[in-house]
Amino acid sequence: MNKKVLLQDLGLKDYKETWDYQELLFKEIVDLKIKNRREAAGLQTPNHFLFVEHPHVYTLGKSGDINNLLIDEAKLKEKEATFYKINRGGDITYHGPGQIVGYPILDLDNFFTDIHKYLRFLEEMVILTLAEYGIKAERSEGETGVWLDVGTPFARKICAMGVRASRWVTMHGFALNVNSDLGYFDLMIPCGIKDKAVTSLNVELGQKEVDMNQVKQKLLRHFELLFKANLIKQKTPA
Repeated sequence: MNKKVLLQDLGLKDYKETWDYQELLFKEIVDLKIKNRREAAGLQTPNHFLFVEHPHVYTLGKSGDINNLLIDEAKLKEKEATFYKINRGGDITYHGPGQIVGYPILDLDNFFTDIHKYLRFLEEMVILTLAEYGIKAERSEGETGVWLDVGTPFARKICAMGVRASRWVTMHGFALNVNSDLGYFDLMIPCGIKDKAVTSLNVELGQKEVDMNQVKQKLLRHFELLFKANLIKQKTPA
């Protein structure tokens, strides 16, 4: 079992370009697994972890409802945002500057073959990171992601999640609001859940801006511990 995870920080990158890159890495792992099964090749499968920040974009999961996007194409252009219907689970979500997006592309055969556990570990990674900032974050029953003040009238989501898995290989991942422009969330029904607010780390801390790199380092430390992984930083592809 290969516990090495190749880490790349793609910086600010177009959503579709990043999706295509994810699909490429995903396919390479799946193809290798098929070759191993057919030919008993015994080849080691790689794992990847991508950090990225996207320009304003709304994405709709395969089971999502387009009506949860509350603006039309003209308004999207006005807001300099794009829209994609994609192949992850979940409903609609927003990505934009000031948000840390993480895409683990893992062969879970290298770790554990349990999607429920995988999602809980991603949530735990975020919960433990936020705890380092003095924020008590938690899960909300039946609602994937990370929330604050669950069970109260002030419940609000700080991290969205949506994944795809095939042959125990994952893609897509999580989006943690750090310095996000929360106005963009008003243009959709987040994850299809009405009457639930969205928040960002800088808002919760009462700061204008939180150091994104510091948050990333905390996330990675907890990821390594939870998954018993060995992260290896790679150069960003041209």
